[in-house]
Amino acid sequence: MAAASDGTQEFWPAGFSAGAVSANIKYSDRKDLMLLVADSPSSAAALFTLNRCCAAPITLSREHLQHAPSSVRAIVCNSGNANAATGEKGLNDAHAMAEAVARELSIKPEEVLVASTGVIGQLLPMEKVLDGISSLTTTLQHDSVLDAASAIMTTDTFPKFFTLELQLSGGPIRLSGIAKGSGMICPNMATMLAFLATDASISPALLHEALEKANRNSFNAITVDGDTSTNDMVAILASGTGPEIKAGSSDYTLFGEALESLMTFLAKLIVIDGEGATKLVGITVKGAADDRDAELAARTIAQSSLVKTAIHGEDANWGRIIAAAGRSGAIFNQEELELYFNELSILKPGLVADFSEEAAAEIMAKDSYTITLRLGNGTGKATIWSCDLSKEYIDINGSYRS
Repeated sequence: MAAASDGTQEFWPAGFSAGAVSANIKYSDRKDLMLLVADSPSSAAALFTLNRCCAAPITLSREHLQHAPSSVRAIVCNSGNANAATGEKGLNDAHAMAEAVARELSIKPEEVLVASTGVIGQLLPMEKVLDGISSLTTTLQHDSVLDAASAIMTTDTFPKFFTLELQLSGGPIRLSGIAKGSGMICPNMATMLAFLATDASISPALLHEALEKANRNSFNAITVDGDTSTNDMVAILASGTGPEIKAGSSDYTLFGEALESLMTFLAKLIVIDGEGATKLVGITVKGAADDRDAELAARTIAQSSLVKTAIHGEDANWGRIIAAAGRSGAIFNQEELELYFNELSILKPGLVADFSEEAAAEIMAKDSYTITLRLGNGTGKATIWSCDLSKEYIDINGSYRS
């Protein structure tokens, strides 16, 4: 398996192109409207936010995917405005975006998925959006990853993209994707936007199965601030120009592993670029009664404001970590707990904290490290990727609408 991620030529798989323009929706200094286009009808799968206050584009894209899972032709996305909590007008605007794309590409509106990201509760400036869509098709290129990835950013500080090439029994295929996310990031489906493409030939049902599996340990295993967005969406299109992937085959296993690798890479980029974040920390819980208990404990630790501020302050305050685990709902005996920062033992069974504060501080000063908590001798294990909580996070979110 070979990987490339420099954003130069040949980023998208065969059968895809993308483009972006500046519609001046909120940001006047960068592109804010993106279009990903398949040359022919493509298999599609997507996962959407579980937030009951979901945005209009989520409602529409769910509907379109149900009607045309094997003939999706395009994904259009704007940044700067979430089109969420906008009622009937917002849903009509999402329909208008799909219809405008369909006219430009001479396809059906139901073959278009729509996504938005930005401020909640404000109507889209549809005249600007529709003008932007009318010019999008002139920007389509096979190597347009930087423009496309940049156009979906909000408070992100850098565009996020990656591509993988792998050899199947029938020949090579490519998997590529872009993502955005900085704030309102908490796993409950796929807490951000991500658009993926592959040239593999695979049925919509099998593609959805692979996406769900890959999502569990990637986008569903990250947190920045504990908030699940109204607009979360991860979608993948398969053009079918490459070799066929069948259920139960070694090719399907390899495809699933590659898809999870791609999504995990993008997921970690989101955490690294979390609003105000300075550190990427993997929270691993081992020895739990089962995987569910391990995830409960890891997720609670990863989302604890007290743990996250200690990470930012580079303070080895291990009591906050075990306290978070203790309230998580996971079942364990506190006398059996073991805690490590990287390979440094912080807490031994019997609640013995005999470690070098200097050595712990040296680890916590790094940009990235792991915290591992062993609950006991069970088989359960889980990892959640998190970041620190800084004063800058408050600054960013205290004036997000301005």
